[in-house]
Amino acid sequence: MSLLETAHVSCPYCGEPNDLVIDTSVPKQEYIEDCFVCCRPMVITIVMDEEGEIQVAVRTEEAMSGSTGRRLV
Repeated sequence: MSLLETAHVSCPYCGEPNDLVIDTSVPKQEYIEDCFVCCRPMVITIVMDEEGEIQVAVRTEEAMSGSTGRRLV
């Protein structure tokens, strides 16, 4: 298994597709990355379960205060 995987997500602001490169050597991550189209900040949460399945959630900065956002992968 490669340490880098690609996830296809949609921007929670403009809905345009974005490809994220995920470092699978870190099982739980949260970071902010700008949308490649509208340049607004997307909050990316990545979790890898015991079987190695990757789950990616993308939400707006405003949703950080409690909402889980949209699950997209």
